[in-house]
Amino acid sequence: MTEKSEITESVRERYAAAALQLTDVSSTSCCVPTDLGNGTVFGSVLYTEGENSQVPEEAFLASLGCGNPPAVADLRAGESVLDLGSGGGIDVLLSARRVGPTGFAYGLDMTDEMLTLARANAAKAGATNVEFIKGQIEAIPLADDSIDVIISNCVINLSADKNAVISEMFRVLKPGGRLGISDVVAEDQLSAEDRVARGSYTGCIAGALSNREYLEALAAAGFVDASVEYTHEVAREMHGAIVKALKPALAARI
Repeated sequence: MTEKSEITESVRERYAAAALQLTDVSSTSCCVPTDLGNGTVFGSVLYTEGENSQVPEEAFLASLGCGNPPAVADLRAGESVLDLGSGGGIDVLLSARRVGPTGFAYGLDMTDEMLTLARANAAKAGATNVEFIKGQIEAIPLADDSIDVIISNCVINLSADKNAVISEMFRVLKPGGRLGISDVVAEDQLSAEDRVARGSYTGCIAGALSNREYLEALAAAGFVDASVEYTHEVAREMHGAIVKALKPALAARI
């Protein structure tokens, strides 16, 4: 296996195991993995009480992210939304409520176990404007210029080919479309070796881009008005962050 495929497989195995822990969760058995953080920097604690009541308990418990992307993406009625690395489906279900019956929310995940959990959660929620699809975020199985908003919750840092992810996001967004992403971002002074020393790849630390690297990659793909806003520290000199950017609108036709 190549280094990239080994990273992808280790990520898949880690999140498949998390999904299996939650498949049979009940009110007397909470099996949320704890190795991603101490309960204050990753996971369901980053959602509001009102949001928690809008999704099935299994979707809430399955949250392993570092933020709350539906809350920062400024979703509007009628929009199409894509969640990269949708896991148990919490962000897809919250997005579906925000865009309403005239909008649609897609969830993309490479892990069969997470897809099974997410689809069960969608059925429990009675959500009809959602679809969970299998695929890798480096090769999004959707058409060009088809999505209004892309969200993601602490998943892009797990990719072994982040430039491919960012290029794919640009491709599937409609002209004028936007990103509203939560991710782990390192301060610029940290080397790749520094990041490895602070945590594992599957723990969302070792593979994180720096602030400068993120902005440069977005610009290289064609995004404009990009920004990185730190929200909370998840490891020394590394932060949960909100990443935003726009795909330029087409020039007016003459």
